[in-house]
This record gives sequence, structure tokens and C-alpha cells, in this order.
Amino acid sequence: MDTPNQGQQNQRTEQKVTPSHKSRSTWDRTKEMAPPPLPSPANTPILHGEFGSYPVHGPRLVLTLTQQALHIQRLRPKPEARPRDGLVPLSEVSGCSTLQSRSPSDPAAYFCVYTYPRGRRGGRRRATRTFRADGAATYEENRVEAQRWATALMCLLRGVPLPGDQEITPELLPRRARLLLLVNPFGGRGMAWQRCKDYVVPIISEAGLSYNLIQTERQNHARELVQGLNLSEWEGIVTVSGDGLLYEVVNGLLDRSDWEKAVRMPVGVLPCGSGNALAGAVNHHGGFAPAVGIDLLLNCSLLLCRGGSHPMDLLSVTLASGTRCYSFLSVAWGFLSDVDIHSERFRALGSARFTLGAVLGLATLHTYRGRLSYLPAAAEPALPATGHRLPRAKSELALAPAPAPPVTHSPLHRSVSDLPLPLPLPQSALASPGSPEPLPDLSLNGGGPELTGDWGGGGDAPLSPDPLLLSPCSSPKVAPLSPISEGPPEMPASSGLPPPTSGAPVASTCGPTDHLLPPLGTPLPPDWVTIEGDFVLMLAILPSHLCADLVAVPHARLDDGLVHLCWVRSGVSRAALLRILLAMEHGNHFSLGCPHLGYAAARAFRLEPLTTRGVLTVDGELVEYGPVQAQVHPHLCTLLTGPAGRA
Repeated sequence: MDTPNQGQQNQRTEQKVTPSHKSRSTWDRTKEMAPPPLPSPANTPILHGEFGSYPVHGPRLVLTLTQQALHIQRLRPKPEARPRDGLVPLSEVSGCSTLQSRSPSDPAAYFCVYTYPRGRRGGRRRATRTFRADGAATYEENRVEAQRWATALMCLLRGVPLPGDQEITPELLPRRARLLLLVNPFGGRGMAWQRCKDYVVPIISEAGLSYNLIQTERQNHARELVQGLNLSEWEGIVTVSGDGLLYEVVNGLLDRSDWEKAVRMPVGVLPCGSGNALAGAVNHHGGFAPAVGIDLLLNCSLLLCRGGSHPMDLLSVTLASGTRCYSFLSVAWGFLSDVDIHSERFRALGSARFTLGAVLGLATLHTYRGRLSYLPAAAEPALPATGHRLPRAKSELALAPAPAPPVTHSPLHRSVSDLPLPLPLPQSALASPGSPEPLPDLSLNGGGPELTGDWGGGGDAPLSPDPLLLSPCSSPKVAPLSPISEGPPEMPASSGLPPPTSGAPVASTCGPTDHLLPPLGTPLPPDWVTIEGDFVLMLAILPSHLCADLVAVPHARLDDGLVHLCWVRSGVSRAALLRILLAMEHGNHFSLGCPHLGYAAARAFRLEPLTTRGVLTVDGELVEYGPVQAQVHPHLCTLLTGPAGRA
């Protein structure tokens, strides 16, 4: 029982917290007049519907498709408050296909989504989600619904706008992109061809991309191929190797008589080499966490399947003899080039060869006298703030499987294609999806032993690709491609041995004019800056990454129109140099405050070694030693990067 004082106190408390009738009505009216909150475009439902599972005895599901993800919620037998695996980000999806049951009594249609989610340990793994469209009584009606969802999903993956008030049909999608894939079987630890078969070909097939895959057989083979290519028949050239093969492709395009048109051909890289610097930059541009090994390969493959390109700067490099070559990565002198070239004998270790080479280089640290001159950028970019750290990529030693035993590749495996190829193609062709003959040893969309587990089992009738809906982006048969000719008239047979790595690359004779560079050996303009002294290393780099797990210039962009100069002067201790290299894994080496570490952003530079012996590399390729100068050509090339991420 309340005392009088307590009752008065409670009454006063109630009067304070309870608004008057007039105040409550005003508040309600204000609430009613306020506009409803606008949904985020990324979370606005595009499609929403109920589906069954496959196998059939699985739960009933409610699917919601938005611009960024496919949301899955179990409806029966018991709804889930927090569904497991209920969110499929489109960044993890390679493609989808529509299917039908092999049982004639099943009126349902199916569509399968191919995903590559991250596991508990961070690595990606392939997973498929198959959904049963069974809301109508006939197969034809259910097929239309499955086709609508598959088309909408592929439109979102490819960046094709969806009509707001029109029917979603396969006609919205462009024809299948045709890619020329060049693989260097000796890339990295010699596992490039196997990884291409195990990962690259299945993913691009799931994405509905057409391809012709050719195995290179010697140094500069890719350069010769692109020089004789009919560019109008391809939408892109993708290298499956390290940075060296893309170096050949870029220089081959710029060495054509029609180089101004040829250099606009989009190029891409799927990392199967040792350094994979450009792939690391593409991975960062796509918003993925730092990765190496198979994870990096899967990330770049997913970005390639999404479509989209980005301008990329190139560096025109003039060598001591007056010849020119083009770089998309770096020019290195001193410690870094020594490690790159001298670690070639440890190539079987993959990217770990650089670690071993760096340890040996630190043990016998050399200095080199030289003169570095550069044309400063109009506005110096700001260096990252102190303490800025990028995530570190997991070691490839922990992610990569044990090296596979040596495989002798027969001439039959030098080319794989799903396009009609003419007989004069230098390599024998194999069939792939849509062809009468099966493609041996490859698990592809629409065939292969791997799909048996995806589309069959559990007592249900197995599924098969709908011939009309095998891929939402299918197109009519294209005309046969022109023969791929090469520069040299003769191609020696492959000996099965690694190609030679010594010798300077072939120089380019075409390309844009270097209007910022006076001839080598002549005085420089007065607005150039010159530094002379003893150096431990000098690096001129375009993208952010020096290797997949080394971030040399965190703020660099693919199209910033700058070459980023980094140097370390003599006098640095081995411990300080080691700290710089270790800090590059996070991209925060500039915040160490090392007085021997220098940086400048430039539009052009000249490097004059004043020592008689040394190693000079362009994109990791050994070139002639001597004075060298280079100029940035902004946006000269087009790189297949996929959509930009949030990183």
C-alpha cells in the first residue's frame, strides 16, 4: 500500500512521462505526414518467390534477389529465424544454368547457382545451390519462371540494367563474350596448366563465356600469336600465368602496324605464376581481401566472370640501345632485380623463391652508384597516414597443395575451345560444351563427372541441362574463327623443357611518341629533379602491388597517370631493410620513418647506372644493362578487372 507521499510522487512521475492528448495527436499527425523511409537500392527486392529444393525431399524455400545478393530463407517444415547459408553475395557467384529433370513425369524446372564462398579457414570452395520451380502445373510454365530468375541473376552479374516494367527475358543479355586464353604451362611451379583445367575453365564455363585456350611453348610465343590475331573476333585476351606472359601480350599488341586499334583490346590476367603483382592489384581493386595462390586465382576468375574493364597506364621504356618496350608493372634496379633474377633457380618453390632470394640478398647486400632523374608530377599524391595497415595475405605455403608430379602434355592438349575453329590453327583443338564429342579431363558446365554430384542423387531423377536454357546468355552459332597465325613462319615442336629465360625481350618498333623524353645521353630539361649517389635499390612502379602479397605503393591506382619512384640509399642496415620489406606486406613501410627510404611521383624518369655490373628488369624480365628512361602514357591499355569493390 502506497503512502500519500509515494502516491503524489508516482502521480507527478506519470504526469512527466505521459504526454497530453494534444501533444500525442500532434506527434501522431507528424508521424503520418512524414514520408516513408526510402529503401536502399542495393537491398530493394528485384525478384521474390517460393521454390522447392533439389533433392525434392528438401525444405521449401523463399528466395529474394537484390542487386548485391541472393537471400534464401527456409519456409517449411519450420521457418528459420536466422537461416544458415541464407545469404549468397553476388561477388561469390560465377554464373547459373537452367536444368530439367530426366524423368518425363516431373513438370518442374530447375536453376542452379554456382558459388565460391569462403570456408571457415578463409579459403574459397565451390558450392552449388539448385532450386526447383514447381509453382505451375506444366513444365513450360515452370521453365519460364526458372529462366526469368536465371536471366535476372546473369544480368546483375554482367552489369546489364534490368527493365523496371518489362518482362525479364534472355534477350536482355548480350551475346557470349569470346575470350582468347593463353596459358604458360611452366608458370609458377609448373602447375599453371593443371590449375587452369581445375579452376579457370570450369568457372568461365559456368559463367557462360566462350573461350579458346592455347598453351604457349616458348618465350615470346604469346607475342607472336597476338601479332597475327584477327582482333575483331575476340572480346579479350587473358593470360593464365604470371606477369611475364601478359608482358608479351601487351608488347605484341603495341608492335602491330595497327597498334592504335590493337592496344584497345581488353587484356586480363589470371594468376598462376610466382609474383602475380598485377593480379594482386586487380584483387585489391575488386574489393577482395589480400590473397595468394589458389584463393587469388579464384578471386580474379570471379571478377573476370563479372565483366567490366578499367583503363590502365603503360610505361614506354627506352633501353640503352635505343630500343623500346612497354611495361604495365615496374622497372627495377639493385636489390629487387637481383632477387628476381637470381631466384630463378628456385622457381620450383613458387612465390617462396622470392623469400629465399631476399634472405640470400640480405646476406650479401650490395650498393650501386647511379643517377636518378625524374619529371615531378603536377600534384604530389599524399602518402598513407602513419599506422595505415592493409590486411596481410595468407602465405601460399599454407594454401597451395603439394606440387603435382610432372605431367607430359601431348600435342592434343595444347588448345581447348568451345568455339568452331578452322583447321590451320597451330594446335589441335578439343571439343567442349555444346559439341558432340565430350571434353576429356575437364569438368565443365553441362557435362563432366563433377556435375553428376550436383544434379543427381538422393533417390531423385538426375537433372540435365535444358538444351534451350543451358546458359541464359547463349547465342546462335557463330561463324568459324580465322586461323591464328604467328610472326615466325615455323613453330618448333615443344620439347617438354622450360623455355629459356635469359636474353633481352624483343623490342617494340611501334607505339605512341615519348614527347616528354629527350634522347638518351642528351641534357634533361630544367624542370627535372636529379638525385645522384649510392643506392641499394630503385623501383619505378605503376600499380600498387610488387607481388601478390607485397604492396609497394598503397595509394597507386591503375589509371592515375603516374609512375611511382621508390629508392633506398646506401647506409641502410640489413635489419632496417628487412623491416621495410616486411612492412610492405601491409603497405605501411612509408610510415616507418626510415631516412634511407625515398619516394617521388613522376610522369617520366631517367636512370643512369654508374657501375659497370648490375641487373635491370622490366616487369620482371631481364633487359640490357645501362641507361634507361621511361614515360607514362595514361589510359593507353584496357584491363579486364571486373567491378570495383569497396576496398
